[in-house]
Amino acid sequence: MNPLKSGTLDLALLAALQDQPRYGLDILRHVNDRSGGLFDLKEGSLYPALHRLVKAGWVDSDWQPSDRGGAPRKVYRLTDDGRAALHAKRQEWQTLRGALDALLTRALPRRSA
Repeated sequence: MNPLKSGTLDLALLAALQDQPRYGLDILRHVNDRSGGLFDLKEGSLYPALHRLVKAGWVDSDWQPSDRGGAPRKVYRLTDDGRAALHAKRQEWQTLRGALDALLTRALPRRSA
């Protein structure tokens, strides 16, 4: 099961970059680990989504040398617009979550007067 859709995937990726820049596979591992494996994010979904976020101006990227001496890695970081988008998407998520919680919570039975 992979519950990530475009909007929630964007939120997950922006959140993964909120504390530090990360390269692609590090983002993938971070999202999968933090979700307890529920999201099961794959490279085939990750890189098109990152490209979309770069195009939107929410994420910037550059090539940096590998810390292990291998090939350079493309490192992604949030832009100021990306931080604003993360804040807005977080607010939207909290509103949606509250509405769903209200729908999913069973109403208490009415007492007879």
